[in-house]
Formats: sequence, structure tokens, C-alpha cells
Amino acid sequence: MIDVVADALNDSYLWLEDLDAPEAARWVADRNTETLAALADDDFARVRDAIREVYDSKDRIPFPGWRGDGFYYDFWTDADHPRGVWRRTTAEQYRRDEPEWDVLLDVDALNEAEGENWTWSDVAVLRPGYDRCLVLLSRGGADAVVVREFDLRERVFVEDGFTLPEAKTSVSWIDADHIFVGTDFGPGSMTSSGYPRVVKRWRRGTPLSEARTVFEGHADDVLVRAHHDPSAGYERDLLIRLRDFYHAEEYLLTPAGEVVRIEVPDDARCDVHRDWLLIRLRSPWTVGTATYPAGALLAAGFDGYLAGGRDLTVLFEPDERTSLGSFTWTRHHLLVVTITDVRTGVHVLTPGPRGWSRRPLPGAGEFDQTRIVDTDPDNDDSYLIASEGFLRPTTLGLGTVGGEAAVEVLKRQPAFFDATGMTVRQFFATSADGTRVPYFVAGGADGGPALLTGYGGFEIPMTPNYNGVIGRGWLARGGTFVLANIRGGGEYGPAWHRAALRENRVRAYEDFAAVAADLVARGITTPGRLGIKGGSNGGLLMGVMLTRYPESFGAVVAQVPLLDMRRYTKLLAGRSWIAEYGDPDDETDWAYLREFSPYHNVRPGRPYPPILLITSTRDDRVHPGHARKMMALLREHGFDASYYENVEGGHGAAADNEQAATVSALALDFLWRRLTGDPADRPA
Repeated sequence: MIDVVADALNDSYLWLEDLDAPEAARWVADRNTETLAALADDDFARVRDAIREVYDSKDRIPFPGWRGDGFYYDFWTDADHPRGVWRRTTAEQYRRDEPEWDVLLDVDALNEAEGENWTWSDVAVLRPGYDRCLVLLSRGGADAVVVREFDLRERVFVEDGFTLPEAKTSVSWIDADHIFVGTDFGPGSMTSSGYPRVVKRWRRGTPLSEARTVFEGHADDVLVRAHHDPSAGYERDLLIRLRDFYHAEEYLLTPAGEVVRIEVPDDARCDVHRDWLLIRLRSPWTVGTATYPAGALLAAGFDGYLAGGRDLTVLFEPDERTSLGSFTWTRHHLLVVTITDVRTGVHVLTPGPRGWSRRPLPGAGEFDQTRIVDTDPDNDDSYLIASEGFLRPTTLGLGTVGGEAAVEVLKRQPAFFDATGMTVRQFFATSADGTRVPYFVAGGADGGPALLTGYGGFEIPMTPNYNGVIGRGWLARGGTFVLANIRGGGEYGPAWHRAALRENRVRAYEDFAAVAADLVARGITTPGRLGIKGGSNGGLLMGVMLTRYPESFGAVVAQVPLLDMRRYTKLLAGRSWIAEYGDPDDETDWAYLREFSPYHNVRPGRPYPPILLITSTRDDRVHPGHARKMMALLREHGFDASYYENVEGGHGAAADNEQAATVSALALDFLWRRLTGDPADRPA
């Protein structure tokens, strides 16, 4: 094994990982002052203000969620409510241009009353009943939350209700007097990734210390979690032990307390709805004489399957161009979103006496993304559906499976920029190993500054979407926007992701470099006018592009980036990503990780383009030490590097619209100035 202590001692900037150290705080303050002094002038202010108008616009679509009680729920932020309000309205009111919203919780008012800096994280509403909920609030946007029980009738927090201190916590209602809770119960109760290892059943009116343990995972798991399904007649308690990001064990917890394994491949995922068990495969699975391919979606009767039956129906089977995007239940139907060459389609699947039937829902236009926003599977077959494109603002509709009426358009997003003369095109670049890699180009005339972005990790697909911030801050200024669908993502299913896992990670980077080269070959831009931007795993991508392909780009922005692949497992949630990247404490894994770890591949005298690193002190997922140390090392060697660390914001690097506008403007204006040398062009 590698000598970890010796390796750490060789890191001269290790002190920047200490978030609370005065010396590190002064270093951050000095870097922020430098960056704001260089960028935050009148030109920057105009860009920031134009972007802020997008974030604060009262004409944005309030995307609602159903909780099962007939109301449309929404969490909303704008200039008057920077930390936001949780609110609800009726279906009839929501149809109006200006609905009458019933405000349930005003986070700004709560902060003023309590002297806190809460940001909204999530909420769990009691079903049935709908009179209580568990509100999850975070300080400054971190992943760690406090949990507080809230009375939806009286609009107050419940005195002596369910309350949990700050931790990376999961909760689920069982009934009005019991919840499942996974949290920090004390030493040994959290995994090495910093998530709950133990789930307990907690009864109202008793101290947390008396809560009964129902399930435990191992110290090196990612997390364990429990969920109660309150569907009438199908009430079930389900458990999951996530061993790593792609391998899990799922269980049924019986009323007698017996834990029964749902026997599916450990890299598959299960979904339970009333009579049905759905199984989403990530690798081929042989059952009897049948072999089901990776990426398939299978269905079986839940009770029969647990009893040992293996009567499986294939609901979706991928091909070379088409993968499964998502699926969502209504009361009687299953809505399946597919992705074909990064274009979405939706089908309705319905179980019946003769098996499952299948028919398409009305599709969206070319290069558009269609997604199911929400359904109400407790009550009916209604669904909320949204469609959008790079140049087409979002439309939100209401439909009913089996209904005769067409989808009713409920809301249309306003256009935040003038797209006249702009087009969307799709091309395919050829990567180093011959793989065809799709990418989209949106904008006007070729030859100007281009902004290329990508992600390439965790089987997450990057699909077309309408982005008013990019529109105002980039496209309307004459720039071109490019989205690369590189391996490591989920655009073509599990195989596309697996192709860039661990020791094959460099394929994702070769794909991105191939897209950059293809843009130049087609005359869309030039290396000196090509900027790149990415965050989180995409920030790692940016660091690799900087150090491996510096001649290909004119400027780089890396947001909340992962950069030190030697120590990433030692920092915050890092150990949870070993299945994606590898374990640097294993000599074999470090042999390939060191080849692309950006922090370990900075070399003096290389033609690195200018880079802006953006992170957040409150990011408790990807440690800000990654960006801090990279900045210090680049500066040590005299490279053009800028840095901005927002105090709040968590992994999103911003806790409200003002902060989000500042961060977005810093990134886009930095790229524009570096690629054009002319800050005079203004957003529309």
C-alpha cells in the first residue's frame, strides 16, 4: 500500500483544507478581493443584473408538485423572497396567470425571527392526513440539514414535535406518531462517506436515544435508508443498503420486523408500486433460459416475485441508439421516457389481463427535452409534463392517461433572450478510440467565441434545456453554446457510463477533447476562442482539460471542482465515489488516477489557458480544498489563475438568487473577456 502519511506531507498546500483556520480564511479573502477587483466593474454589473432578472423573474414557471391532497405545492424564490417561500394553491387557481398562493412557510421571515441563515432543502408531508410535515433546512445551502416538524393547519413548527439537529439526515413518515430516521446517532452511526449507517424507528414523545434500530449497514457503505409506502392496501416498509453508487441491497421490512431481501442483481435498482415490482438493470442478467440486457426495464408481480416466482416482462429494451431515461407511475399506468441520440420520447405502458400494452405520448420537437414533472399515483392518472429546447422556452402541460382531451397547456416560460437567427444543430465527433460522440451547437453565426460544457459521470445524461442565464449572458452577446454528451454519462445507458469508469476514465476526457477538435475542424470556433465550463465532476473534467489539452482552449471555468484525486477519499463525501473513480489508497488504482489527477499534473512552463476556480466554503460534498490548493499551485508556477469562494451555497455555490447571479456572471464574463478581449458587448 502507498504511504498515505508521506504523500500528505509532500502536499505543501494541505493547510488550505482547514476550513476554519484563520490563515486559510485570510487566503480566501485575499483571492476573492483580487478577483472582484479585476472583474467586478460596470460591465460585470450589467451582466450580473441581466442574469439576476432571469433568476428573479416572476414570470418563471412555478413547477408544482403533488402531495396527494389535491393541492399544487411549490417552493419559490424571487427578489422579494431571496430565501424563498413554500406555498400551495388549488388546481383551478394554478391555471390563472396570477394564482392566489397560500404561503405555508416564509424562510426569509424565519431567518429574521431566529437570526439564522436557513435555506430550503426538502419537505416530507404525512400521507394520508396531510396535516403535518417534516421540513428540512440547511445552513447556507449545505447538504447537512436540521429537521423540524411543521403543522400545516396552524402554520407553526410543532412544539415537542419530531426535531433533529444538523446532520446528513434522511427521514420518512410511517404514521402520525412514528418516523424512520437515519442520522448521526453518535460514534459509529455514520458511514465513512458521512451518511447514515443506521436507520431507526422513532416514536413520538420519546427521546431519540430510545428509537429502535431496524437496519444497519457497514462502515464503508455509502448509506442506508428506510422508506414507508402508505399506498392504501399496499402499505410497505422498504430498506436500502447502498454499498457504493452502483451496488445496493434492497429489502422488505415485514410488520413482524423480519428483513426480507428482494433478490435482484446488486447493481440493479428496484421500484415498487402497488402490485408491481420494476427492475432496472445495469448489467446483463440471466434468469432460467432468458438473458436480459443491461439497460432493460423488467416488471413482475411483487408478491409472486418475493415468493420465488420469476415471471418477468420486458417493458423496455435498449438498442445502440436508445436508452431508458426515466419512468414514473400514475395510478394505473407507467410513463417511460426514452433517449434516442439524446432526444427524448415518452410512452405509456399499461398492465392488463393480456399483459402490458404500449403507446406513445405526443412527442416534442427536434432537439427538445420532454420530462414528466410529477404524477399523483395515489389518486388518478394525471401527469404534469414539460418540454423545452435550447432556444424554446419551457411549456408545462397537464394530461390524463386514457383521457380524450389533449394535454392542457398550463404555463409557458417567457423568452429571456431574442433567439432570432439562432439555430440548434447536432454533430458527432470521433474520439481517440473511434467512438462517435454526440454534441449540440446552439447559437448564431460560426466563428465567434464558443462555450463548451459537459459532465461525463455517474450515468447522468446531459440533455437540451432552455437556460435563460446562458441565453442572456452568452448567446445574446453573439456567443455559441455547445453541449458535449461524452462517455461516463447516461445518454446511451449503462454501457456509455461503464465505458469511462475507473481505469477507463480517460475516455471521457478524450471524448471532450475530440468535440473541441471537431468544433475547430468545422469552423465553428478556434482554440483561442473556445472556452469551457463545468462543475463538480464536470469541474474535474475542466481540470483535466487544463492540464492535458491546454492548447485546445482559450479559457477555463471550474466550479465546485474535484481536483486532488490523491486525497479526494479523505475529504467529506469523497469515499462514496470510489466506484466511479477508484481508490487512491490502492496502488493499482493510483497508478491510473495519478495520470489524470489535475492537482498532480500541473507542470511549469506549459501553455495553460487562463482559469477561474469557483467554490463554496459551505460545500460539504466536494471539499473547497480542491479548488483552493489548485489555485495556490497554479499561482506558484506563475499561471493566469483567478479564484472566487462564496461563503454560502453548498454544492451549488450559491444560497440565493443574488449569489447565483454573481457566480454566473463571474463565470460568463470571465470567459467572454478572455476569449474576446472585449468586455463591451452587452447581454440583451
